[in-house]
Amino acid sequence: MKSIAYAGNDVHQSTITAVVFKDYEQEPFLKETITNDKRKVQKFYLRLKRDYEIRACYEASGCGYVFYRWLKEIGISCEVVAPHSIAQRRGRKIKTDKRDARKLGQQYRNGELAIVHIPKEKEEAARSLTRLREQIMKQKKQTKQYILKFLQLRDLVYKEGDNWTQKHKRYLEGIRFDNETERFIFNTYLERLEHIGVETRLIEEKIHDMAFSETYKEAVGKLRCFRGIDTITAMSLITEIIDFKRFGSARQIMAFLGVVPGQDSSGEVRKYLGITKTGNKRIRRLLVESARHYRHRPAITDSLKKRQQGQPQKVINHSWKAQKRLHNKYIRLFSRGKKKQQIITAVARELIGFVWSVMRDDELNLSAA
Repeated sequence: MKSIAYAGNDVHQSTITAVVFKDYEQEPFLKETITNDKRKVQKFYLRLKRDYEIRACYEASGCGYVFYRWLKEIGISCEVVAPHSIAQRRGRKIKTDKRDARKLGQQYRNGELAIVHIPKEKEEAARSLTRLREQIMKQKKQTKQYILKFLQLRDLVYKEGDNWTQKHKRYLEGIRFDNETERFIFNTYLERLEHIGVETRLIEEKIHDMAFSETYKEAVGKLRCFRGIDTITAMSLITEIIDFKRFGSARQIMAFLGVVPGQDSSGEVRKYLGITKTGNKRIRRLLVESARHYRHRPAITDSLKKRQQGQPQKVINHSWKAQKRLHNKYIRLFSRGKKKQQIITAVARELIGFVWSVMRDDELNLSAA
């Protein structure tokens, strides 16, 4: 029987540094830097596989899951580690790839690291599409800010209502500059904003088509029963979390998304901090946006009623229960003088619990898509 070897890998675009430990040994028996190339990486690990049962890991990063899939092809066990779970030594003054790989290997062997769920390639493509929309929306917001700042510097501040309403857009279209350079800059900004609008519509159409495909329509339909969750938000939740069943309780998914309070306690003294903000910040932002809707009294609006048509009655009942409970929580915390952001965060935390309880029964046959 082969002995177990744990390999921590510091993965970069051009190189991969591997530090390998034998089971229960404090010092590594191998340190090597490999070119980030499929053939060379697989050759290195196949050589190790002759003598050891390899268990490899690396930190989730911009390199994605390519390294994981290379090792999977040759039968090597590999897991991707959540960055927030890696313990950092205070006052560390030296940081190198070998030190990072060594730390990963040690902590992985000791079972101290949180493991990231690996999406299938089709799941990853769907997630990339929702993230593309988010990136485009950031560009749209930034371009709007550039336009307003450009006009403010020329004492052209709109004072007849909110910005970016139809009336405000007509105001922008009516602005004329005598200076040719200023006219060119302003028109370029407006054209860029229009172009982003076209891109956004195309991406959203693609997301809608995907949302109502056989792969996702059941899960999306159930999520749209909730107040504050429509197609784009539903698809973002599904593609980011992917498998709701991997969380054994609502509290686990709350902790995973970083919406639970931190704690700094010692002895008899308990001190609670702000939320941990670990995990997926995109989902955390979407939950906060959805939670704002629960400040209103529980009601089945026309748009919500339309979204709930044809959905299971138990899901509709569950979403109604969520409306009543989350609104009552909002009012109760507001009456106690809590800050608005604290209230919204508390509501968002419970909202993901309701979402989890619905989604844990869904079976998405993604491999058949």
